[in-house]
Amino acid sequence: MIFTKHSNIFRWIIIVASFAIVSLILLKTYEFFQHFKDEERTKMENWSFAQTEFVNSDTNTNLNLTLKILNSNTTTPMIVIDKDGNLSSSNNINDSKIENPEYLKKLINKFSDENKPIEIKYQNQVYSTIYYGNSPLLNKLKYYPLALILIVVLFGAVIFFFYSSNKNATQNKLWSGMAKETAHQIGTPLSSLIGWTELLKTENVNPEYITEMEKDVSRLKTIAERFSKIGSLPTLEKADIIKETIESYDYLKSRLSKLVDFEIIIPDGEIPVNLNKQLYSWTIENLVKNAIDAMKGRGKLTVEISQLENDVKVNVTDTGKGISKKHYNSIFEPGFTTKKRGWGLGLSLTKRIIEDFHNGKIKVLQSAKNKGSTIQISLKRAS
Repeated sequence: MIFTKHSNIFRWIIIVASFAIVSLILLKTYEFFQHFKDEERTKMENWSFAQTEFVNSDTNTNLNLTLKILNSNTTTPMIVIDKDGNLSSSNNINDSKIENPEYLKKLINKFSDENKPIEIKYQNQVYSTIYYGNSPLLNKLKYYPLALILIVVLFGAVIFFFYSSNKNATQNKLWSGMAKETAHQIGTPLSSLIGWTELLKTENVNPEYITEMEKDVSRLKTIAERFSKIGSLPTLEKADIIKETIESYDYLKSRLSKLVDFEIIIPDGEIPVNLNKQLYSWTIENLVKNAIDAMKGRGKLTVEISQLENDVKVNVTDTGKGISKKHYNSIFEPGFTTKKRGWGLGLSLTKRIIEDFHNGKIKVLQSAKNKGSTIQISLKRAS
């Protein structure tokens, strides 16, 4: 408990610290972007001063520094528009494109949005205006915060999935431990019941009673074996899936509601599949009981086995209330239930038995509101 508490505190410290670091990096990036942008504007203002000097110079003026400044701009795209609205000059822009008036107009609007135009004046008269855009480096730099945010999101996703998988692993260990402990607890009264059954055989008791008691005792032994196998990796052996399904089906049919019309559809012959018999029986039991709950104890339940090449399909169909399409995957999650009473463990255990222990698949094949559902198990035929 203390460890969990400290882990949560440490987790929040990491989250807050990460958020603070990312915020600081974004702030500094923005400040650097603005500083770089200001430097580019200063460069363009110097260019405008040089342009003014060049236009108003005479033959005796030394223009070496002026020309050097005018030729120094090799990255920033710019256009100069005279006082009559005509293109005077351009720099770092495709000459063939800029001759198009529509393209020129769009470029002026774009540059005006990116940076405030600079007016070139002489004797307080504006004789041209400089429109300039962001340099390629500045354009790349403005996408840096987005890339950083994407990296942070991906990093957060990795952390989330790490903690999620760690939590699931802890839950699996908990369920495994509870399963083994349950099997152990059942063992003691079960041994006593077996002894009492043997004692009753020596008394003048109706043999039919003894037979039924032995069936239930055998059932309890099967349940104990199931729970013990959930807590460890079960052993699979080649078995006839038709025979195993019929045994589970017949046992449930004799003990469940008489208002349910049971039907089983099976092919001729045998279908060998690598199974753990106890866990497969548990799967069929969970699906049948879940189907009967969906029908509220009244309706038709069909178990059908079919074979398609190397795959074996087991369909359990009911005429119950159906499953909403958005819940097709949710019903197999631990704790999910639509019942007022229930832990939501039956179908999640079924999924684990089929997919984790038998390398098969289980899914909602089809469902319609108030018409019923079909849940399908897919397993590989044994060679």
